[in-house]
Amino acid sequence: MQCSGMHTATTATSSRCNALGKMLAILLGVTVLAILLAGCALKPPPVPVPPAPKAGLKRLALSQYPLFSDGGDVGPLQLSIHMSLAYLRRLPADRNIDFGADRYPVAHLIQSLETFSQIMGEAPSPEQLNQTIRDRFYVYQSVGRPQKMDVLFTGYYEPLLIAGLFKSPSFGTPVHSKPLDMVEIDLSPFSDDLKGRSIVGQYTGKTVVPYPTRRQIRQKVDFNATAPPIAWLRDEIDLLILQIQGSGRVKLADGTELHILYDGSNGRPYRSIGRLLIDQGRISPQQMSMQAIRAYLRKHPETAHDIMDHNPRYIFFRTAQQGPLGALEQPLTPMRSIAVDRTILPSAALAFIALPMPKVNARGKIEHWRPYHGFALAQDAGSAIKGPGRVDLFMGHGLQAEVGAGHLKHSGALYFLILKPDLEP
Repeated sequence: MQCSGMHTATTATSSRCNALGKMLAILLGVTVLAILLAGCALKPPPVPVPPAPKAGLKRLALSQYPLFSDGGDVGPLQLSIHMSLAYLRRLPADRNIDFGADRYPVAHLIQSLETFSQIMGEAPSPEQLNQTIRDRFYVYQSVGRPQKMDVLFTGYYEPLLIAGLFKSPSFGTPVHSKPLDMVEIDLSPFSDDLKGRSIVGQYTGKTVVPYPTRRQIRQKVDFNATAPPIAWLRDEIDLLILQIQGSGRVKLADGTELHILYDGSNGRPYRSIGRLLIDQGRISPQQMSMQAIRAYLRKHPETAHDIMDHNPRYIFFRTAQQGPLGALEQPLTPMRSIAVDRTILPSAALAFIALPMPKVNARGKIEHWRPYHGFALAQDAGSAIKGPGRVDLFMGHGLQAEVGAGHLKHSGALYFLILKPDLEP
């Protein structure tokens, strides 16, 4: 039947055409609705996926375990373990700590350190130690630096510097405390993507702006009022050494020694002046050390400020009764405390390190380099220690520690140990 708008159509025919048109419209509407619903079903709303753990470590098979040995005194190792335990026991027992793709509660990490402390207290032979680790511990290895797949080890120490409590002709360089106008803002409440991140800035009364650079701070004539000095050093080079090491001791005229500890930075990125001096051909890579940097700056005072200002980061300090303290706010133990990137590697955890170590004599001369293997605890952090391929070894204080730390910049291996979870029901 033709259902066109013909003027000669009968009334009945017209009614049937209208009815059929309505039915087609209804059917067409149902079909379109079905298609739309089907399309929605094909594209469900996205489901939030939790971020994967940062893969700074890989768990090893038993056949990949290194040969464990420790040439140091067990006393400092036990002390360092105790410091990690003191930190961990302040945390919620169910907080998780990542070991690469695996995750363990703090309570399990505590149990691991207590167990290892007991094992080392029994003075096991090397064979017994290795068998016990194979039987009872998982071992994780750092994935190292990109492309190179190794871990770069550097050293730091606690310098002893001559100082005064007040400005004088002999002591004209201030050691600044944390500035009154400096603020640190936790970004976590603003977005899940910013969890664990913060920024440092200067509060101007209306807003927060980036804090001044090292050069800008040094040139401020009234900065002492904003960041009252806690001590005064002989020159900017001594201050640079203190800032690079992150803490130190200062010796006053009456023989009193004060501990000077890290108390924050201006939030600016770290730039290596050692790398600058190498790139400019001023010091060769083979001769580079903290001692070489200091000697060059003292020999070339006309360029010293420009070289030091290459690093815009500026460190602020506080005094303390003991030190040095690491990022866990626990005392560091020479040769048993390491600084790592805490965003990737597990803080307070037991580590095993293998690297070349300088043999420094009593006169401060390096006699030779020898392989070193030992256990240490991840108890500190550093602005230049980023990624799974960087470790800074705390070497203590004194001439031998200073020389050793100043020359250590070698490839090695980094492992972490944790007790195998109890799989019994």
